[in-house]
Amino acid sequence: MLDIRDGRHPVLDITEPDGTFVPNDTQAGTENKLVLLITGPTMSGKSTYIRQVALITFMAQIGSFVPAREATIGIADRIFARVGASDELSRGQSTFMVEMTETARILNTATDRSLVILDEIGRGTSTFDGLAIAWSVCEHVHDQIGARCLFATHYHQLTDLAADLTRARNLNVAVREYGDDIVFLHRIEEGGTDRSYGIHVARLAGVPMKVLDR
Repeated sequence: MLDIRDGRHPVLDITEPDGTFVPNDTQAGTENKLVLLITGPTMSGKSTYIRQVALITFMAQIGSFVPAREATIGIADRIFARVGASDELSRGQSTFMVEMTETARILNTATDRSLVILDEIGRGTSTFDGLAIAWSVCEHVHDQIGARCLFATHYHQLTDLAADLTRARNLNVAVREYGDDIVFLHRIEEGGTDRSYGIHVARLAGVPMKVLDR
């Protein structure tokens, strides 16, 4: 059981200016919420959200107070995280090989008492290969392992899994559009999304307008 109300990231809540961090609820491991598929734009807070859940769970396991209005957190035998992009070239391992090695460790070791957070599985190979791997990983965690899992992804096709897997649910990070501008609300809502706003984020980063128009 994992029920967090107004949860906050324990580090960012302190480093961000007062009143700017947006708290969010999390329910996982209940009857119909085992695997949470989280879609939404890059920079909108998907990674922050799944990491804060992992940190709150860890803090609860050691008997600490947690940054939340209230929380009910069951025992987790382990917390597994596959986040970020890194390589180990000195050992002959590409970014994608490191990603797959970490994913394999999770799939071979996690139990139904574990918490698993996954961030963008399958992005280091071709689109169809990556989507196929991400899809199958979701099914395996849901059907075979039974672990509480938060899966952040830009593969919008994965939202279809919520219709096939009885304990999978879609979440998305809310965005509001104002003309050509977007505002990230950093609020987690029910349901999936089919947009990542990559071109908008590229514009915010300073990519030349000629490239963006093209």
